Amino acid sequence: MSTAIATGTVNPPYGAGFLSSVRPQKGATCRNVRVLLRSNFIKGALSINSTMGACCLPDRTKTAHPVKATVRQDTVTPSRYEFPSAPILLPDGPWKEIPGGVTAPVGFKAAGMYADLRALGEKPDLALIFCEEDAVVAGTFTKNLMAAAPVVYCKDVLANSQTARAVLINAGQANAATGDAGYQDTLACAQAVAKLLGVDTGAVLIESTGVIGHRIKKGPLIDSLPQLVSSLSSSEEAANAAAVAITTTDLVSKSVAVETTIGGTSVKLGGIAKGSGMIHPDMATMLGVVTTDASVSVDVWRSMVLTAVNRSFNQITVDGDTSTNDTLLGLASGKAGAPLIDSLESTEAQQLQSALDAVLQGLAKSIAWDGEGATCLIEVKVTGAESEAAAATVAKSVASSSLVKAAVYGRDPNWGRIACAAGYSGVDFDPNKLRIHLGEFLLMEAGQPIAFDRAAASAYLKKAGDTHGTVEMSLSVGSGPGKSYAWGCDLSYDYVKINAEYTT
Repeated sequence: MSTAIATGTVNPPYGAGFLSSVRPQKGATCRNVRVLLRSNFIKGALSINSTMGACCLPDRTKTAHPVKATVRQDTVTPSRYEFPSAPILLPDGPWKEIPGGVTAPVGFKAAGMYADLRALGEKPDLALIFCEEDAVVAGTFTKNLMAAAPVVYCKDVLANSQTARAVLINAGQANAATGDAGYQDTLACAQAVAKLLGVDTGAVLIESTGVIGHRIKKGPLIDSLPQLVSSLSSSEEAANAAAVAITTTDLVSKSVAVETTIGGTSVKLGGIAKGSGMIHPDMATMLGVVTTDASVSVDVWRSMVLTAVNRSFNQITVDGDTSTNDTLLGLASGKAGAPLIDSLESTEAQQLQSALDAVLQGLAKSIAWDGEGATCLIEVKVTGAESEAAAATVAKSVASSSLVKAAVYGRDPNWGRIACAAGYSGVDFDPNKLRIHLGEFLLMEAGQPIAFDRAAASAYLKKAGDTHGTVEMSLSVGSGPGKSYAWGCDLSYDYVKINAEYTT
């Protein structure tokens, strides 16, 4: 699995209207600048036009460039906004990364614009993804009992329909814990989009993100829909604009597309996601949409999406909080021209599953990488378990441990905390078979601590934090066939600062 992140100076500018108050001062550290940037993103006010130094964010030239989200002159507030994109860490496989995000697969268009939904600033805050014909649809959702109105709405739609045409996503208000009025707001937005697109209301799905307890700004949103619909495009810029529009406290947008061969036919998959805090999904993601031009039956597609989510978004954690709005929607247009995939046992189904896993894992890791206050990504690999599910449970237990995360932030190679988190995972394994690696450093073998170069191991953690790189932890819990990964990030002082100021 690829885990490399390019490091160095930041080449792209970060947009227009840079606030002088967030310019790095002499002697400012990486994490000081990041918390200041994040604080301004929370308030919705941050645009940047200054090239930041290497202390701030790593070079993303490996997979990304400034995302240009164009807002045309007759929209609510004309502006041109640029926003950095996340490194997408795809696992190795028979696919190649291509430009285009959710519009890369045949049959899809997207748009993103500023609709005056955020409290401050002019970052795009309204996105639309549209399929020219009925797309087979799948979805996974939060298990939080306080599920947001758009989650309830989407679950109702998917229970009664096998296809969809559009996904509307707003940032600024979560529309969760808003009662029946919040549900009616969601329904009104779906109806308004459906009318403009000329489709049934049930063909429109809704996702919302932002402050819990706040209803959608329905008036500005509906007023912006004609322009949003008229801006739909299959261009890469349109896909990027949609990816930016769904962000909240994110410091980077998350978008990816791949091309692979399935049954001798070229097939494309694309996806966008958002998330940075309140990340501890349960059968869902934060917010995301994945598209493909593969032809697949609804039962097979829904099973594939659930499997891929369990291998990706359900294996990441930032802070242990499961959101009220977690949603991933998958749309398959069938426009690639390949034969219908209607059996999970077929070779073609296995090929599509692997590519879908890769896309969602790439997006999931970018979310953990962008965790609030984080200085590095943590990847936990577990092998030797009795099953994939058992390995996944152990891996997520380690990645979720506040003590492990704090030790990484403190650059402390504290293997005892890793062993402890594996031990309370609920998975039964023989402690005398536990082996732990931190990067290349063997810390425990056969359940016994091993002498290691503590200073060098600490330097390994420091380098990852200084470059916003990846800390790799590898655990073997036996000799079984089960293997899985989980991803998280370190826990810094800045996480508390960011969330203490979220609505103030």
